[in-house]
Amino acid sequence: MTARTTRRTAAKSRIAAVGAIAVAGTMLLTACGDQTKSGSNSSTKTSGTAAADLLPREIKAKGVIRVGSDIAYPPVEFKDKSGTTVGIDPDIGAALGKELGVTFQFENGTFDTLITGLRSKRYDLAMSSMTDTKDRQQGIDSETKKKVGEGVDFVDYFTAGVSIYTRKGDDQGIKTWADLCGKKIAVQRGTVSHNLAKAESKKCTGGKKIAIETFDNDLEAQTRLRSGGADAGSSDFPVAAYAVKTSGGGKDFQIVGEQVEAAPYGIAVAKGNDQLAKAVQAALDAIIKNGEYGKIISKWGVEAGAVTEAKLNGGS
Repeated sequence: MTARTTRRTAAKSRIAAVGAIAVAGTMLLTACGDQTKSGSNSSTKTSGTAAADLLPREIKAKGVIRVGSDIAYPPVEFKDKSGTTVGIDPDIGAALGKELGVTFQFENGTFDTLITGLRSKRYDLAMSSMTDTKDRQQGIDSETKKKVGEGVDFVDYFTAGVSIYTRKGDDQGIKTWADLCGKKIAVQRGTVSHNLAKAESKKCTGGKKIAIETFDNDLEAQTRLRSGGADAGSSDFPVAAYAVKTSGGGKDFQIVGEQVEAAPYGIAVAKGNDQLAKAVQAALDAIIKNGEYGKIISKWGVEAGAVTEAKLNGGS
């Protein structure tokens, strides 16, 4: 979901090429459903792998890794018409679970509560298009720069930038974040898009601040924009591209300008749970090497965002 926090130097993402791929229709055109069934619970288990040997004993005994996720962020994680959890993250989770010999059980939660859920041990991991940043690693609020928690560790598994989109044929001259001054943007709360909008609004002159309307999930923000209640929306590029392709049969939205804030998505692990982090890192490296990771990335048409190794805390 939208991933993300601290502002880095705006630059065209290296996954700009994903646009032509993602919008070409290689992603599944499915709708979100109720949170009742999950295709992310892989029951195919293996044992004896190096990664599985690293798992904490209590997780091995349970055979389940509970994964907090905001499952309303297609194509990264969402519900299909049957109510099954599908997307890039659930597919990668299933492959990791097979390598580790456990089930990755995705559990729905609002994006801005996932790290709290890790601290309270409601979840073992958080996997939800979450951008790996130093602020999140250190438990720093990206806006106030105050310490608000102990932070988390990340196993980085994908790279994505942030895009702005508008109603189709009605861009109102919006091409860059600076063009949003005096206009209204709809975003998911607690995301990089949200933080970018707040940072840009502070730069606006002549009293023309950006009006920012926030929502629990990105689909609600899209609905607001579609209805004419906002001038623009913003989310991670794969999500924006998917919305452009699928909403209204491709007639509702258009991406404007270029991606910014290219950064890694990370699987979040609570501080102090080093053994689990190392196990997930080893499992990710294993599926990269055996080709399963590449198959998943190709299935969803986002090859240019693929990583070649599992890094720990690679965000900036």
